[in-house]
Amino acid sequence: MVQTLDYFTPIVRDPYIFGQIAAVNALSDVYAMGGRPITAMNIISFPAASMDLSILGDILRGGMDKLKEAGVPLLGGHSLIDKTEVKYGLAVTGVVHPKKILTNANVKEGDKLILTKPIGTGILSNCFKREMLDSKTEEEIIRAMATLNNKSSEVALTVGVHACTDITGFGLVGHLAEMIEAGNVGIEIDYDSVPLFSRTEEFAKMGIAPPGSQRNRKFREVVLEVISDLPEWKRSILFDAQTSGGLVFSVNPQKADILLKKLHQEGIKKAAIIGEVVKDPKGKILVR
Repeated sequence: MVQTLDYFTPIVRDPYIFGQIAAVNALSDVYAMGGRPITAMNIISFPAASMDLSILGDILRGGMDKLKEAGVPLLGGHSLIDKTEVKYGLAVTGVVHPKKILTNANVKEGDKLILTKPIGTGILSNCFKREMLDSKTEEEIIRAMATLNNKSSEVALTVGVHACTDITGFGLVGHLAEMIEAGNVGIEIDYDSVPLFSRTEEFAKMGIAPPGSQRNRKFREVVLEVISDLPEWKRSILFDAQTSGGLVFSVNPQKADILLKKLHQEGIKKAAIIGEVVKDPKGKILVR
């Protein structure tokens, strides 16, 4: 049995879409472990004194629709009154075969790293709140954040991978750093191979970085080594805090192309090989 819990404040205006994204985000932890979610329970804080209850209904409906898509029954939940803001998410129970558990701590030297979704949701969500984002880019990130990671996980289990993590609040560098800490290895990333959402670089050049991304950089910058002329604004993207991001697989190099092809065949078109696991320098993430 695997158990996880996650909830957060809205990053989009539409309560129904927020409910979808929050549910997908909560389910992602189980998929990242190679598990199959079997039940879920709602967790919500709601300012009933200042918001119409129809908003609450829309949030829960969004979450429920994603649970139906994932084939996960809702058993109930818990709610409380919040004075200022909405928070919503799920506690999820899943199952996984003991010999097929995926962790973030089993990377192998020479493995290729495959990322299944673009990054940039932290920067772009921040722009959305400032009303700087166009509708096309907004739709792009919403579609990605509301996409379940179930197919990615299923494909990876079929092909066979050494390790996995989902890319969420700690950003790409933060989650990759967790992968190498237990493996006594390093990671090398090709920046140009990392899939990005439209306009991410444009806004990063303007210095837009949400507080979570700034904290990520302050905490994890020590592990980053740049071996090319990479400008500061590109480095900031690698620390960008994600919401409902994709998965990163560490896979035998002989299986990497097979995995990538199968991911693309399943409609995960943005999946890309972004780097590899290296022997030295241990505990460092090199970016070229």
